[in-house]
Amino acid sequence: MKRHAGWTSMGLVAAWALWPQLASAATLDGATLSAWWGVPFAGVLLSIAVFPLLAPAFWHHHFGKIAAAWAMLFLVPFAVTFGSAVAFGALAHAMLEEYVPFIVLLTALYTVAGGICVRGNLHGSPRLNTGIIALGTLLASIMGTTGAAMLLIRPLLRANDDRKHVVHVVVFFIFLVANAGGSLSPLGDPPLFLGFLAGVSFFWTTQHLLLPMLFVCGVLLLLFYALDSYYYHRREERRSQFLDPTPDSHMLGIDGKVNFVILALVIALVLMSGLWKPGVEFDVFGTHVALQNGVRDVGLIGLTLLSLAVTPRAARAGNAFNWAPIEEVAKLFAGIFVTIAPVITILRAGEAGAFAGIVHLVNNASGHPDDAMYFWATGLLSSFLDNAPTYLVFFNLAGGDARILMTQGATTLAAISAGAVFMGANSYIGNAPNFMVKAIAESRGVRMPGFFAYLGWSVVVLVPVFLVTTWIFF
Repeated sequence: MKRHAGWTSMGLVAAWALWPQLASAATLDGATLSAWWGVPFAGVLLSIAVFPLLAPAFWHHHFGKIAAAWAMLFLVPFAVTFGSAVAFGALAHAMLEEYVPFIVLLTALYTVAGGICVRGNLHGSPRLNTGIIALGTLLASIMGTTGAAMLLIRPLLRANDDRKHVVHVVVFFIFLVANAGGSLSPLGDPPLFLGFLAGVSFFWTTQHLLLPMLFVCGVLLLLFYALDSYYYHRREERRSQFLDPTPDSHMLGIDGKVNFVILALVIALVLMSGLWKPGVEFDVFGTHVALQNGVRDVGLIGLTLLSLAVTPRAARAGNAFNWAPIEEVAKLFAGIFVTIAPVITILRAGEAGAFAGIVHLVNNASGHPDDAMYFWATGLLSSFLDNAPTYLVFFNLAGGDARILMTQGATTLAAISAGAVFMGANSYIGNAPNFMVKAIAESRGVRMPGFFAYLGWSVVVLVPVFLVTTWIFF
């Protein structure tokens, strides 16, 4: 502990000494940056994609160190090339403007949802399963895909623990609750919250993604009901009732109901930060922090601590609540937000930047955005590189100005948003809750498909739905 405290003190002294220099750090022109500055960002994302598959034990113990190594591989050469003031300014901006609000909200939603435990058990019929998944799909935009998935995956597994064919239930749960359902608000999915932080209004996504969301989720729910009915009525080899690990009960109960009130306060704080604009800003290491955002983040931290204090122990124990998932997200996204800084700067330079080829790919011959290409490019990369940073890349590629994108570029922004949220379901690594749901299902004895087998589900079920979505909306 003393060693860590010593490093912290040294960092604070250095920051204080450099304050005048840091506050005046120059803004770089993205047209002057080489594409090589994007290598650490690509390294972080490829590490997230490859290490869990090839070296899971090594990754489990060292993912934080790997993310930190990629961040340093960017920051040290960047400081040598452009000066320590510019490098520290880029670090401060990434942390204060984007990372801190992102991880504070995610932690609040994760903690509050983890304190709500549904007790009891129902019979896993096609109608009940479809109802639970539909409920989770609706809740995902209110309490986040992570919160809704953690709330309902265990009751769903308990309801079906006497059935032989359960894999499809979990797969469609990932498609809908852990991904597509979170498309109607910044609370729903991390990419949309990053858009909110960049200036997209809170209810913009509700207005512009409602119809695509209803179409995609409606079709997937119908497909699920048909498939589940087939297994239930024709193929299901039901186990004997006495082997049911959790026999059906007529009474359901909820522990930790106080967290519904805390969840409402979380939503109110996020809404407040989007509606209240006092015009007061604080200069922190050259980064302008708006008063309403500071109030929101401090309030969210307070609500997180309140949830921990007032939630009955039985509720978190019933959910097997622990900090491992949010710890992994916190460490990995710290590396992502630091290393993505030069990529965003280059993309904002448009055709003058090193990524001009990507600009040409998503624009038509006349130079105007091709919404279908934005939908698929954002979506396919979101499938394998995590949808939050991918959203940021294409948001900035489209200009990065929220006011313009919400008006003249509304269909382009809708395509980027839909691609990031919907297609995060295409693989286990597309969105954080996907792996979490998979791990919980496997711990309950469900033999989940491997990485490529899951991709097969996506190709057969999701890709046709997305092709029709493109034709109708983009």
